[in-house]
Amino acid sequence: MYQLKICHLYPDILNLYGDRGNIICMKKRMEWRGIQAEVTGVSVGDPLNFDDYDIFFIGGGQDFEQGVLLEDLAAGKAKEISRAVEEEKVFLAICGGYQMLGQYYKTWDGQQCDFIGALDLYTIGEKERMIGNYMYQCSSEDENLIVVGFENHSGKTYLGDKVRPMGRVLSGHGNNGKDKTEGARYKNVFATYSHGPLLPKNPKLADLILKTALMRKYPGIHLSALNDSFEEQAHNYMQERLHG
Repeated sequence: MYQLKICHLYPDILNLYGDRGNIICMKKRMEWRGIQAEVTGVSVGDPLNFDDYDIFFIGGGQDFEQGVLLEDLAAGKAKEISRAVEEEKVFLAICGGYQMLGQYYKTWDGQQCDFIGALDLYTIGEKERMIGNYMYQCSSEDENLIVVGFENHSGKTYLGDKVRPMGRVLSGHGNNGKDKTEGARYKNVFATYSHGPLLPKNPKLADLILKTALMRKYPGIHLSALNDSFEEQAHNYMQERLHG
């Protein structure tokens, strides 16, 4: 039987706006196909060995919660996460989890938090928040998918040369409200500001992430189609609403 092991990092701390629903979605879409899904929560003080997992999920959190995790990351997890990224393990990182993969976060009053440094990007905090339903289109490398989600962040993220955007903003703010970029892609990392949760409303993106992890572990595997009529209705409703 095919199997994927998912590491849910800091599930008790980073879980804003239903981000845990992404884990539920991935697990169910695998089970519906007869693929075994094993989910392990790894939090503060728990050991982490990147070799044990196929997919890593990091949800969103407030600035305070991100700061609380700095000591735990510095104790060893940051190094393991960076190694996992470079070894092309699959990551889905949302909002605060996305920011944590970058170089640093500088608050609006000048305080700097040095983060994992696995991705070539940084975030600058502002007093004004960027909030609302939004939509972006992925690049051709990611099947030109149109993604709908909900963003709520005061940090403005800027990408370096070693990463590419996950998509181009069609409606809303995205990374920083200025350059029309949203999220970041590097190797097998999918990083985005999309809450919602993201994957139930975007089944094609969910399958792209799962297919990426499965192909890495089982080259040549075929991902069977599912009946996504309800999921597509939810997606299309938001897409039409945002276009309007």
